Amino acid sequence: MENKFHENLSSELIIQIYKLGIFPMAKNRFDSKIYFVNPKKRALLPIKDFHVSKSFSRFIKKKPFYITINTNFKKVINKCATDNRSDTWINKTIEKQFNNLHEIGVAHSIECWKNHEIVGGIYGIALGGCFFAESMFSSVSNASKFALINLVARLYFLKYSILDIQFINDHLKQFGAFEITQSLFKKKISEYINHTIDFQSLSVKDEDLFDNVLSFLQEIKETS
Repeated sequence: MENKFHENLSSELIIQIYKLGIFPMAKNRFDSKIYFVNPKKRALLPIKDFHVSKSFSRFIKKKPFYITINTNFKKVINKCATDNRSDTWINKTIEKQFNNLHEIGVAHSIECWKNHEIVGGIYGIALGGCFFAESMFSSVSNASKFALINLVARLYFLKYSILDIQFINDHLKQFGAFEITQSLFKKKISEYINHTIDFQSLSVKDEDLFDNVLSFLQEIKETS
């Protein structure tokens, strides 16, 4: 991994580095330094070939959570940084700048609600035909996974090509996460980054979001 320290972070700079296949991180919540990370391998989640277990599919169909999009980005990113975590790469500078990116329509969040409380969510950056997923949280079982399946279904129907998750882990392997080389990742980014897709062009009503997920499950089942 190649780290480059940078003191001056702005929305414009963040967008530019993502277009180059690089992303910002901090060492911990209270470290003011920002590092530009350019890993030798990059982890992706498949969109068309997203893996859903039979047990999780049954869970989804029960509609366990109410879903919203971009209704409380600030709370989602803050919970990703602080909820059930002893440490995080999301320092206050990154949190502030991603809130700014949300205000200009570049960063997006998906929220899972239960009993009028946000209990899970995911956020990331949409640029062209690429979505760069940053982090997710869950304060109740399966809430982050439910947010993730809503994200993937949305990307599927909007015809996004790349779902970047930065680093692979065992939790994400269950959905089909895989790694590619740095050079191949940058090639794919350059191919899709200038596509024109509006992340919010699909309905954001809860019933429509749920229908999208059910339709997505049916389509990937038929093609598997």
